[in-house]
Amino acid sequence: MWAERHTQRVSCSTGLSILYPFSLRHYLEGVNIRQSLLALSALTASTVAHAQFVPAAPQIPPAVAEPWMAPPQVAPAQPWQSPVASHSRAPALEPIDLPPSIEQGVDMIYIDEELVPRAIHDSALLHNIAFRDWSGAPLDMFVSMNPVYTDLRRGLVKYRQRWGDLPQLAISDGPALKPGATGDRVAALRTRLGLPEGSAYDDALASAVKEFQAVHGLKADGIAGAGTIAALNRGPEYYEQLIIINMERARRLPAPEEQHKYVLVDAGSARLSMWQNGHVVDSMKIIVGKAETATPMMAAYIKYASVNPYWNVPPELLRSLIGPRIVKQGISYLTDREYQVLSDFGDHPQVLDPSSIDWRAVVAGQQDVRLRRLPSPANSMGMMKFMLPNYFGIYLHDSPEKEHFAKNELWISNGCVRLEDYKRVAKFLFDGSIPKGDDPKVEKEVDLPQPVPVYMTYLTVQPTADGVHFLADPYGRDAHLMERFGPQMLAALDKRQAS
Repeated sequence: MWAERHTQRVSCSTGLSILYPFSLRHYLEGVNIRQSLLALSALTASTVAHAQFVPAAPQIPPAVAEPWMAPPQVAPAQPWQSPVASHSRAPALEPIDLPPSIEQGVDMIYIDEELVPRAIHDSALLHNIAFRDWSGAPLDMFVSMNPVYTDLRRGLVKYRQRWGDLPQLAISDGPALKPGATGDRVAALRTRLGLPEGSAYDDALASAVKEFQAVHGLKADGIAGAGTIAALNRGPEYYEQLIIINMERARRLPAPEEQHKYVLVDAGSARLSMWQNGHVVDSMKIIVGKAETATPMMAAYIKYASVNPYWNVPPELLRSLIGPRIVKQGISYLTDREYQVLSDFGDHPQVLDPSSIDWRAVVAGQQDVRLRRLPSPANSMGMMKFMLPNYFGIYLHDSPEKEHFAKNELWISNGCVRLEDYKRVAKFLFDGSIPKGDDPKVEKEVDLPQPVPVYMTYLTVQPTADGVHFLADPYGRDAHLMERFGPQMLAALDKRQAS
């Protein structure tokens, strides 16, 4: 248990350059876990900690190189690792290094191998079916799939029915078209949206434009500006491919009979949903990583909660922001905010007198100290963390800055997941109860009754009752995959349409 919990020492504010994918047991044979984790911390450098106060664990100073500090060898690829990753290696989409068997932006890193869905683990299940990869085929009619896959497949059918058979007429660039406008471009827009011939921008055209905009993630104002015209000119096949990409992501999620209870973190929509017996029982907004520190696509077990958690200040933030404030305002800056100065990054550090520290030397990088903030409602960790042992240092946690949720500022973290309402998550994980600490100023770890899986994905298309709704692509993964697999998907689409 110590080793599992100690993995959280890798900061969620750091951009890791070493990956331990899939099952950790592939890499830990014959390796001292504590030493390997210390080495990882020493080799990892933060890239964006200056941007904001974010939860992070301390960075350990570089140590003398030892044989055990070398990155472990990547295990041989398994059949379930990537059904379509046989092409040349793609540019990096994740803020971490991935082995060639991983298709970035689609595949999921399974920290615990038992979390791999059977449809992915046993590739023969799909290869025995005469469907091409990335075709949007109804695989869920032959193999049990996650409900999101089924909903997206049905959404694909409805999308084709509503938008796929309309005239594919390109609309020339020009001023925004709005109600009352007339002319050739208005006539082309009417034709493109399947309306009767004419050259007037009437109520029927405004309604059709609004409907198109609402489906395709545009502002539904009924005005055909440059963004709406560009979306129309892309054609339905472009958006069908986006649906298929998201179907592939959903295929990496568990079928209902495989995981009866789990948490789904979707960095595409910035929402967390709690699933039980194949149905969503609760959901909420979350804050996930910004583009340069994207929340990775991974799956792991949530094993325990940290009640009244400390916040360990990233060393870079200490040098660049907090240190200068201490120099300017004095030790009261620390005491007023309940910071502790610690001797080292070990499990049992000594509490130091802040007046004994040369803070100018700390700012200059000439002296290293560990700084942590005691538990409080103002702590960046909030009142609780939910820990899922993994080498990315990713976890879920409360946040005192609730205004970000109200403003929909949801892609601003350094990779970890901030919760809109940690109490609801706690009740789900702890079977209706909320764990409590013994002392409001002392962190306490409480094991879950049973570990609960969390799957972190990236869905930029959401199924709806009428079809689908397209979202933004904050991490740029869709554009990359469209370029990489577009011809393959188009060939599959053409084959299906011809049959």
